[in-house]
Amino acid sequence: MLPFVEASAKGEHRATVIWLHGLGDSGHGFLPVANALQLPDSLGVRFIFPHAPERPMTINGGMRMASWYDIKSLDLDKRADEQGVRESAEQVQALIKQEIASGIAPDRIILAGFSQGGVVTLHLAPRLPYALAGVMALSTYMCVPAKLHEEKQQASLNIFMAHGQKDNVVPLFAGELARDTLTTNGYVPSWTTYAMAHEVCYDELADIRNWLIATLG
Repeated sequence: MLPFVEASAKGEHRATVIWLHGLGDSGHGFLPVANALQLPDSLGVRFIFPHAPERPMTINGGMRMASWYDIKSLDLDKRADEQGVRESAEQVQALIKQEIASGIAPDRIILAGFSQGGVVTLHLAPRLPYALAGVMALSTYMCVPAKLHEEKQQASLNIFMAHGQKDNVVPLFAGELARDTLTTNGYVPSWTTYAMAHEVCYDELADIRNWLIATLG
């Protein structure tokens, strides 16, 4: 099971958000978001922030760092190592199964991810045998988009996508390609861009808060 940090639900635990960080970060990086969102206590949201395992990173000369998968090239079509993405997706699915076993139904679970974490999120959610409450894909792109049509198990998904207009790590067009791939496969993702780089900004957090309340309320 992936190690994680968490922000416990205030009051009765009624819903869960599993939030995956980006390259070189840890679950601690997004932990402050749980309080910053100021969600109503009545939603009973527990936040889980897993830590990616350390692995050698090809683009960094083999140096080990926290990563959901290896990056062998910065070329978009080769950036996400498919085997690593699939292995991480299985580990995250184990966390989801644990929440379901604890009594939280899939339609009360949201899977979120930033950058690398978003790649795993967009890979896993359509391929699950059950529908989640929603998916957040932030400043991210897609692994093996051509395989989604054959591998998807969900006909529809509630997807929130956001990207920085000045992102020099994951270019805006990479997020747009992921959005368009989802659209081609029958999904209707919401899509918002912000005047920011590879980060999360205040306006984005406000929109995330509104989306979470609408989804879980």
